[in-house]
Amino acid sequence: MSFTFDNPFIAVSSFIIIPLAVLVFSQMKNPFVAAIPLGAPGGVPFKTTQINGIVRLLKFLELAGIFLLFFSAAGPSIKTSETVWLNRGADIIFIMDISPSMAALDMDGKNRFSVGKTLLEEFAHKRPSDSIGLVAVGDDAALLLPPSTDREALKIRLEQLQIGELGDGTALGMGLAVAAFHLEKSNAKRKVAVIITDGENNAGAIHPETAAGFIRDMGASFWVIAIGSAGEVPIDYTDPYTRIRRVGTFDSRYDAESLRRLTVAGGGTYISAPNIDAFASAFSQLDLSEITIQRSRIINKQHSVFFQFIIPAVILLAAVKFTRQNILGAIL
Repeated sequence: MSFTFDNPFIAVSSFIIIPLAVLVFSQMKNPFVAAIPLGAPGGVPFKTTQINGIVRLLKFLELAGIFLLFFSAAGPSIKTSETVWLNRGADIIFIMDISPSMAALDMDGKNRFSVGKTLLEEFAHKRPSDSIGLVAVGDDAALLLPPSTDREALKIRLEQLQIGELGDGTALGMGLAVAAFHLEKSNAKRKVAVIITDGENNAGAIHPETAAGFIRDMGASFWVIAIGSAGEVPIDYTDPYTRIRRVGTFDSRYDAESLRRLTVAGGGTYISAPNIDAFASAFSQLDLSEITIQRSRIINKQHSVFFQFIIPAVILLAAVKFTRQNILGAIL
């Protein structure tokens, strides 16, 4: 966005003509005017400090009004640029595990969940023509955002998402089924499902491998990003319902083998991410593998803001004239 003038010469001239006019008129004095102090002989002279202050303020406001008139005459406008995508990108749905185990602090001191949200948002911003959707998985699964190019909506939904929001379980099969249902309705040429989990499936009425088969049968790409490590892992999170903070260690049942079977069932790609660097590398691999052609056009728009200058100018000048004629005139 940029601010511009249709006639910039007029705008520039106002900074030269108006100060010059003020300087010239201020130097012009009537030779027949004599300063005569008012007041009784030997008494206190009549003080006009307050009135002089009002006069100076009126002169300043009048000058501001004249400046605004010049600016409005210069044709002020705001130019904006909008990127319009000429072809549709891929429809990518991320299935995010939000069970308490995702609060494990084995990502260089950060938890799996927060790192995953950050990397997902960065990935989305690098692919503006792709529609990104979000499914959360707990005891059940919920579509939080249908595939969309609205990155602000994605950012807000990720910020609102909390560990344990859908309960303590992990229904991977339900999450994959929700993603498959929405991808099936998509008319995008390229469809992608990406599940981010630590691998502990313990809830839901649909087996994960069965749901992964749905994704494979519709011809969509399938990615499994297996994050974290097995064994005793520190954990720290606040339950969103009870507001009780849970700090300590837990036995991370990271099951790489079951996630590999899940990947095979979906005809997809398995990536292990035991640390933050491997997690970031997984998103880079996803970005390089799911290449889409991005064709766009930039449309420039120009919006006039003439009235935003002319209206304050008229109000200021009218107020100054009214004050001089009706208020100062009555005082003097």
